[in-house]
Amino acid sequence: MSTSDSVPTGAFSMKGPYGRRAIGLSVAAAVGGFLFGFDSSVINGAVDSIQGTYGLNAFLTGFVVAVALLGCAAGALIAGSLSDRWGRLKVMRLGAVMFFVSSVGTALTFSVPDLVVWRVMSGLGIGIASVVAPAYIAEIAPRQIRGSLASLQQLAITLGIFGALMSDAVLANTAGGASETLWWGMEAWRWMFLVGVLPSAVYGVLSYTLPESPRYLIAKGRGDEAREIFSRLVPAVDLDQTLRELTRAIESDRKNRNASVRGPVMGLQSIVWVGIILSVFQQFVGINVIFYYSTTLWKAVGFDESDSLTISVITSVTNVLVTLIAIFLVDRVGRKPILLTGSVLMTVSLAAMAVAFTFAQGSGEDVSLPAPWGTIALIAANLFVVGFGASWGPLVWVLLGEIFPSRIRGKALGVAAGAQWIANFLITVSFPAMSTWSLPLTYGMYALFAALSFLYVAWKIPETKGMELEKTETLFVQKPKAAKADRS
Repeated sequence: MSTSDSVPTGAFSMKGPYGRRAIGLSVAAAVGGFLFGFDSSVINGAVDSIQGTYGLNAFLTGFVVAVALLGCAAGALIAGSLSDRWGRLKVMRLGAVMFFVSSVGTALTFSVPDLVVWRVMSGLGIGIASVVAPAYIAEIAPRQIRGSLASLQQLAITLGIFGALMSDAVLANTAGGASETLWWGMEAWRWMFLVGVLPSAVYGVLSYTLPESPRYLIAKGRGDEAREIFSRLVPAVDLDQTLRELTRAIESDRKNRNASVRGPVMGLQSIVWVGIILSVFQQFVGINVIFYYSTTLWKAVGFDESDSLTISVITSVTNVLVTLIAIFLVDRVGRKPILLTGSVLMTVSLAAMAVAFTFAQGSGEDVSLPAPWGTIALIAANLFVVGFGASWGPLVWVLLGEIFPSRIRGKALGVAAGAQWIANFLITVSFPAMSTWSLPLTYGMYALFAALSFLYVAWKIPETKGMELEKTETLFVQKPKAAKADRS
């Protein structure tokens, strides 16, 4: 959004009247991120019970945990096209329905095949939310606070992770174990999934309270509705200019309506590859190993189930707190310095975990860490969460909402998010088998990817802080060599 000299002071601050309204809309939209975090992490407390109930080996255990991520990839790929065709809100509602139905289905599952079906359906809902929410927030947010508002998506994800792990711990402790019967003849692990109907219902209801994206309305010829929505988000003196700029941008998009993410760099435009590589690095550092398998991991190094669940909850609280730090800093310090700092902290902490597990005794489910290496591994794991949660967790979503040209934003977001879920799937499905083979090499591999993420950001990612959404794409355009030579 554009500003002018006559815009009231503080109008676009987080505390200003227009900023507060934008925050309200962004918070409501980001509830999809809560579902995202909840549904992707709720299996943490249930994975051992599912393995025992159905007699799964390491590979099948990893597949049941990770198969939802294939649904996530599919949901992310279709979300952009559906939101451009139906509008952001209808697609949000579709995601809410999928969350609700899959929560009930997973709780009542009776075999591995139907469990896989429900997990895939929940993944479709997560994938849809992972694309629609950041796109919606980016389109209604004033540029001065866009980074902070976009970070609300990641904050909601961390709160969802916390909610899932907390409810897992409460239900398991109430029943005396995740595999023990709780209420109505259902084991505690089934109730862990059933709790998901509550946030999914809230998300569905909230989707009926939000206004449609002004960009979508203008694109559909509903300019009066877009003006009415923008009048609550933009000072009156700046309203006409904002609408004119957005209309010009949309008209430019129409001239490029056949624009495609396809391009000369291995079949895609170079900017799409930037989004894909950022997404892959975000997952290849192994963050979701902590949130999907941490209970199993801490049981393996000597903690009982109750203590392992408690440690997982503490880790999720840490994740929430450091995400708040990222929200505070992203529009003050900038994207690039925070990403670089996070890469360094992740590399060091993951390397420390790799070293700690070289002292592990035993193998498989009987592995244990002697003192002081168990404590070192626990501290390093939480430092890793700090490094990720304060940088790569929220800021990748901020950048994915900023860097793509508007004419391909929906499609490019879908491709990048799809790549993120596929990368997540590969890490998640491989961890049980890799950890059985060698935990030091597993965490050493994650540390290597964290180090490579530092080099990639330093080399390829410019700073986008404070820029107009429609202008950030110019930072990624390579200038012709002839033009550079002429200037020289």
